[in-house]
Amino acid sequence: MGIRFFWLTLMLIAGPSHATSEQDPWEGFNRGVWRFNEIADRWVVRPIAVGYKAITPDIIESGISNVFRNVNSVPTALNNLIQGKPGRAGQDMARFVFNFTFGVFGLYDIASDIGLPIHEEDFGQTLGVWGLPQGPYMILPIVGPSTVRDTGGWLVDMQYELYSLITPESDRHYTQVLRVTDLRAGLLRLDGIAPGDQYLFFRDAYLQRRAGLVRDGRRDETSQDDFITDDF
Repeated sequence: MGIRFFWLTLMLIAGPSHATSEQDPWEGFNRGVWRFNEIADRWVVRPIAVGYKAITPDIIESGISNVFRNVNSVPTALNNLIQGKPGRAGQDMARFVFNFTFGVFGLYDIASDIGLPIHEEDFGQTLGVWGLPQGPYMILPIVGPSTVRDTGGWLVDMQYELYSLITPESDRHYTQVLRVTDLRAGLLRLDGIAPGDQYLFFRDAYLQRRAGLVRDGRRDETSQDDFITDDF
């Protein structure tokens, strides 16, 4: 149901954090977009993902996932560098180089085998590290859950993703479709996982997870929520 953020929130099983009205002042509008995204997923994205998984051998599916994850190491490294974490940025670039060369363009995750960790950084997190408030929660059409800060960060990220180097433009679009399909296929087993009001479940999970990513998993001492751990 989302191209960039929403698939990641599907991996969370979290109790509600009861976001305040200040965090979600546009709930009525957001729920309308949520319903639109749910329909798009039910009738378009999910069926394509089901077909993709059915016809793609596991070894090829795993290789495709590895390639996309490896490509993401480059913007992750840039954001770690901007955040003042050169050590993590160096690990990210080492991951990219090892996987691209010894891992056959990233088809094999050699970097994980030698102990290089996988980080996840984007410009929305970078803005958070710099102290910019997240702003109101919002649901973007197709893209899914976000905040004002994360939406701005996403627009910046789009400008330096390696996918922008793919030519012709039609091939770039095909690559992005494959990327979304691969992400959705990997999460099919989690369909139906959310209890109760799914909008509230995923909103709270998203806000908690993003807060944890900005803090690199460090606990916020002002929060009573035990969900955020170092397992990010």
